[in-house]
Amino acid sequence: MSAWERAELRAQSSRSQNCGTNKSGGKPTPCLLGPTYPIQKKYHTAEYLRAIPHLRLRIPFNALLARLRSECDFLTAAFFRGRQFVRLQPPIITSSDCEGAGEVFTLSPRTDLAQVGHTTGKVAARSQEFFRSPKYLTVSSQLHLEAFVHEHRRVWSLSPTFRAEKSDTPRHLSEFWMLEAEIRTESLDDVMDLVEDLIRSLTRSLEKSSIAKEIFADNRGEQPHQGENNVSRLHRLQRRWQGLQDGPWPRITYQEAKSILKTAAVNQKVNFDHEPLQSLGLQLEHERFIASEIGKGSPVFVTNYPREVKPFYMLPSNFGDDADGDDRSTVACFDLLFPDACEVVGGSLREHRFAQLSQSMHQQGLSRSSQSETSTESHNPPLSPSGEPGNLDWYLDLRRYGSVPHGGFGLGFDRLLGYLAGVDNIRDVAPWPRYYGRCDC
Repeated sequence: MSAWERAELRAQSSRSQNCGTNKSGGKPTPCLLGPTYPIQKKYHTAEYLRAIPHLRLRIPFNALLARLRSECDFLTAAFFRGRQFVRLQPPIITSSDCEGAGEVFTLSPRTDLAQVGHTTGKVAARSQEFFRSPKYLTVSSQLHLEAFVHEHRRVWSLSPTFRAEKSDTPRHLSEFWMLEAEIRTESLDDVMDLVEDLIRSLTRSLEKSSIAKEIFADNRGEQPHQGENNVSRLHRLQRRWQGLQDGPWPRITYQEAKSILKTAAVNQKVNFDHEPLQSLGLQLEHERFIASEIGKGSPVFVTNYPREVKPFYMLPSNFGDDADGDDRSTVACFDLLFPDACEVVGGSLREHRFAQLSQSMHQQGLSRSSQSETSTESHNPPLSPSGEPGNLDWYLDLRRYGSVPHGGFGLGFDRLLGYLAGVDNIRDVAPWPRYYGRCDC
């Protein structure tokens, strides 16, 4: 018997009582127990359990979610390794806001925060910066992965990302894990094919594992929907898995999606709270309708969104010299909508031309140094990022010194896990959920 096995036996023999779980927890988990243990043999709400995430981990279903996360991580790595992708570890601290939305956490040492009241003026405040200029927790690894794709052709990462979005919904976290990949390609279809192959391969492999059997046998991550019992809930979960394995998945343009929504509203097939206007993007209710009506149980790709509702780095849908205005007003991108869960993946082709990227950044008011010009001449460009807040000169350098057509995607890992496990609230998927107003442990 190994030393590890002997230690495990000693630990088990020291446990004389059971924690006791609730109706959503399943079988009792053996552990040390005090007289006021917070999780008793009764029903506890999800909100109550989120307040004690360090103890919630002992509940059998939460332990199952941890094993599901581990298995998906392994299977994802195997999928990419089999296709000659290079796995990378991008930085958590960044100098820019990838999405350009301004929803970033600013990084400052505690000593700087204590001194901020004793300094006045921008010069004094800037002198206190630990990194000489403001830095942020990353909202996406995409820009840094693009730096690698010029050399490695296919790259991917799975890392935490952060959004300072004051959103109090079951679909949002302030800290979450994002699976991102970049490939050399000139076709948006190549990126969508990669996403579809990844999710289908992951689901098929999971279905053969003991994890799937546990999820189907002990699915307690959510209360049944209205009018639904445990049996029909199980069937709904099985339909989800089958929908991910069936294919190919439908692909429609943003314009086609808007037409479908408007027709449904005119025919009074559905009553939307938000009118499906061209310039406002797709609201959550619109995404749900599209996923339900078009997907028929499978996810749906919606492509070619208007430029004004997407970030600065996306390539126009048609960037040839003879492209008309309508083509240039849309970008080569997609959102992948899951039934019930809505957007889980977003991707695009990236603008690989220096002048056009610089112009797009200027139009969206993103920071560049005063030395940065739209000329592609390399005899007098800034070789290192300036100290200006949010400066993206380094990203322009990736085009200034030569680039290649490429594209990629970002997949919300926690949303995918919740969809597979039948957990509607993402806060119950993350082991240590951080969201607006809450960051325990």
